[in-house]
Amino acid sequence: MSPNGQAQGNNAKVPDNVYTVVLAVATCAVVAVAAFVLYMCYTQYGTIKMP
Repeated sequence: MSPNGQAQGNNAKVPDNVYTVVLAVATCAVVAVAAFVLYMCYTQYGTIKMP
């Protein structure tokens, strides 16, 4: 053991904005896929009908 104590690795600090951007991109992707599915249903079947 070192007299100075155990060396610890530095944890990378990620800004909170990165998580906000990832969440925004994921949300936009879900909304875009839902809109695409609704559009394709409307163009192929002529209506958007929920079962």
